[in-house]
Amino acid sequence: MQVKEILNQKGRDIFAVKPDSTVYEAIAKMAEYNIGALLVMEDSNLKGILSERDYRNRVILEGRTSKTTEVQEIMTKDVIRVEPTDTVNLCMQLMTEKKIRHLPVVDNEQVVGVISIGDVVKTVIAHQKSEIDSLRNYIGGGYPT
Repeated sequence: MQVKEILNQKGRDIFAVKPDSTVYEAIAKMAEYNIGALLVMEDSNLKGILSERDYRNRVILEGRTSKTTEVQEIMTKDVIRVEPTDTVNLCMQLMTEKKIRHLPVVDNEQVVGVISIGDVVKTVIAHQKSEIDSLRNYIGGGYPT
């Protein structure tokens, strides 16, 4: 299974803010869309990612205010990304090792989507269910079509 399969199922919506947006504006957008992270983009260039964890660690715990702090001050700049042809297993490995929940999907330097740990888990479960159903059908006397 490849990342592009996840994007084909969930869609390719990209939620982003500009680096000079305030953290308050970014958090409001995250609440509006019920998401846990936003890409930070300038034009079509990926500059970083802002997550709930960034907010907790770099605003709340450092005593900053979200209405005066710019996103570029607290965003994660070294963004781990994947390509549409990368495997779901690679995504699971990266997310586990790096302790991240969101991966931008980049194709030829263009952001084409974002996948979350939830997207990955749903895909793996659906794939496993399909395999189990096929095996049950085979064992029960049916033949795969």
